[in-house]
Formats: sequence, C-alpha cells, structure tokens
Amino acid sequence: MKRQGFTLIELLTVIVIMGILSAVAVPKMFGMIAKSKAAEIGPAARTYEKLQDSYIGETHQLGSWTIIGYIGPGSIVATDSTKSTNFCYGGGTLKGGGASVTFRGNSGTATVGWIASSLTALNDVAAGSSWTIAVGTDNSGIIRYTATMPPNAEPLTPNFKQLSR
Repeated sequence: MKRQGFTLIELLTVIVIMGILSAVAVPKMFGMIAKSKAAEIGPAARTYEKLQDSYIGETHQLGSWTIIGYIGPGSIVATDSTKSTNFCYGGGTLKGGGASVTFRGNSGTATVGWIASSLTALNDVAAGSSWTIAVGTDNSGIIRYTATMPPNAEPLTPNFKQLSR
C-alpha cells in the first residue's frame, strides 16, 4: 500500500524557507511603503517652482501660493495650506492671498516659500519633519532655489536635492 503525503522533514524545510523569505521581504516592503508615501513631495515641489518661475519672470516678484496659482496636494486647509494623508503643505514665510516680495539684486537672502511636513514617521524620518524650498537671489542677482530635507530622508526622496538650482 502506497501512502501519500509529506514527511515531517519536508514540512519543516518549507516552514524554514518561508521564514527566511519573510524575514527578508517584510523590512523591504515597509521601506517601499514609506518611499511611496514620500513620492508626492518631489512633483509637488517641482510644480511650485515652475509656477514661481513664471510669476517671477512676469513681475520680478516672489508671490504667495494664491498669487502664483499653486495648490498643494490634498485638501485645502487654509490660505496657502493643504493637507494630504501623509503631509501637511504650507507657504512658508510668504503667506497670504496677496503677499509678494520684490527681489533686490545681490541680496543673497532667501524666503521659504514651500514646506511639506510629515504627519507620520517614515522609516528613519520622524513625524513632523520638514522638506522646504527657499527662493532667493545669489550675490549676482540670479534667482536660486534651495531645497532642504530632514536627516535620513535621502533614501525616501533621492531626487529632492536636485530641485536646488
């Protein structure tokens, strides 16, 4: 009589293999989840820069979100402020429906015009950490954008620093 089924050793081998695979896959999955949550930051910041560039080109002024026509991802919370599932976006130090700043050549100063603050912890980045875009002129009077991000955020938003120009 032929018996069908698996031996105890075969079952234990399968359980050990599944344990090893899950030990490798689960941390990788959590890293990808955090990276996907942070993926909205880059396009949102780039859109802000493009609209600000257009406004600066026309008026030689730095405009608030309302003036340049920018609306951040998610739902509107207040003037120059939106909130998505993972981030709260704000207009930085330049807020208000009609706020604008005239650039003065060779000022070397920058104004934070875009902020994204995380609402939850993303891997090694603590909740409440901020990504910012500051706009200003260098000593030659050329418009410059400076992108800053929290420590340990480079794996989540590797291209964010490229927004500095």
